Amino acid sequence: MRSGGALGPVRERVDRALQAFLAGRRESLLLAGTDLLPVADAITGLLESGKRLRAAFCYWGWRGAGGQDCPEIFPAAAALELLHAGALVHDDVMDASDTRRGQPSLHRRFEVRHASQRWRGSPAAFGTGAAILIGDLLLSWTDQMFHASGLPAGALQRGLPVLNLMRTEVFAGQYLDLLGQAAGAETVESALRVVELKTAKYTIERPLQLGAALAGTAAGDAGRRAVAAACTAYGLPLGVAFQLRDDILGVFGDPARTGKPAGDDLREGKRTVLLAIARQRASAGQAAVIDRHLGDPMLDEAGTAAVRTVIAGTGALAECEAMIERNVAAALTALAAAPFPGQAKDALAELAVAATDRHD
Repeated sequence: MRSGGALGPVRERVDRALQAFLAGRRESLLLAGTDLLPVADAITGLLESGKRLRAAFCYWGWRGAGGQDCPEIFPAAAALELLHAGALVHDDVMDASDTRRGQPSLHRRFEVRHASQRWRGSPAAFGTGAAILIGDLLLSWTDQMFHASGLPAGALQRGLPVLNLMRTEVFAGQYLDLLGQAAGAETVESALRVVELKTAKYTIERPLQLGAALAGTAAGDAGRRAVAAACTAYGLPLGVAFQLRDDILGVFGDPARTGKPAGDDLREGKRTVLLAIARQRASAGQAAVIDRHLGDPMLDEAGTAAVRTVIAGTGALAECEAMIERNVAAALTALAAAPFPGQAKDALAELAVAATDRHD
């Protein structure tokens, strides 16, 4: 993803805010002893990279609602990166993922540590336990960083309900995703329901609304409602497009760029929109290929290639690309009508492209 004017400078300032916050938390962890050093290092490594999209949408929601550039908005927005990191750690445990951003996932990292030290008990159980604890810690640090941002108490009070709703919705989306894999949900509608909660609201709509709520607006309740509605009209379709791009990359992406093995979504049995469309359109033979390989933890490149062929052959890949185009167009149409200043509109238009025209 390119670092344009909408994302690059915001990312840099969010990164600095995260580094400062994590330095303080690292000191607190190490007061408990040097045994916590691997935990501190793992957290630092996890947060060293990332697109920072949620923080960027929060910042531009702030600017869209009339907030001025100030140092305090960046740690408030950066708190969303802690929330996201904690969710990723837990997600990797649930999906039994081996890698994250090109590195071993945290539960695998601590599993290897246990095995290399020849400690007692199960290395896998130790890795899972450590990852759950680290994910919980990151989620708790979200509140600490948000409340320590330096924004006025009134602004934080306006923003907290949005942050709380965002956390509830991503839990709901995660659970429905887990349920879909267990129950074998295969409809496009059920897949889109997960997309809305787990991605569209969590990645774009709520971060925008959080930034807007922190800023407030001089136009009173009517103005706040108009801004919130504009965040939804732009954020939901763009969030759907963002996840559809993820669905495609999860099957067709280059592991060197995505940081995850090719076909990981297939191994995990993800009931994505892409797979739901393919399954809906598949012939009996094509459906048998999907059923044979979806959810197979030992899926190899040949199996992945077979599923890719089915997805392309059913037209599901082309349909997902068309859905991305339609949703981005809907988001940009809504943005044009939004009550945002010109600079915020320009930035959000750039972010719409950055979020969906990507290879990682």
